[in-house]
Amino acid sequence: MNAKPKQSGVTLVELLAVISMVAILMAIGVPSYRYVTVSNRVSGEINSLLGDLQYARYEAVKEGLPVTVCPAAATASTCAGGTAWGSGWIVLSNAAATGGTAAVLRRQLPFGSSNSTDTLVSSVAGSILFNREGFASALSGTGVTFTLNDPTNTSSFKRCLQVGLSGMMATAPSGASAVGVLC
Repeated sequence: MNAKPKQSGVTLVELLAVISMVAILMAIGVPSYRYVTVSNRVSGEINSLLGDLQYARYEAVKEGLPVTVCPAAATASTCAGGTAWGSGWIVLSNAAATGGTAAVLRRQLPFGSSNSTDTLVSSVAGSILFNREGFASALSGTGVTFTLNDPTNTSSFKRCLQVGLSGMMATAPSGASAVGVLC
């Protein structure tokens, strides 16, 4: 009695069923993964600005001297002015107001990687100055709103940072209000 050896492996039907299930799961998962990564990147970038603004306010109160945060120019220690903050920003001590020299406390480089060109603009041109009491001066009557957009300009990825005249700061996603101003 010659018995045939038992074959092991998968059939073509089984293989196609597994490939179909993987394709369906990828179709569902990949867009969700993109949303999570872009949303986290944009939130991290706006939180970076929030951290530097809070640092500037803290230093102004701690040292009893004004501290300025402004969009960075091409050189490392000068302000660019304008409303575009996408090229980074600098935090300057304003010791020059009391006879000393201004010093760069922090510098933020431009955002993004090779595939990301997020835009960051403010509602007020120029710099933000925190006085020794921690109040934000040199602002309009309502404060300033920073708006960060990803390259696709999708509203679900838009983030705002609002700075009030009292120096209070808050972030908000698109369509929400942080300190009374709709993002």
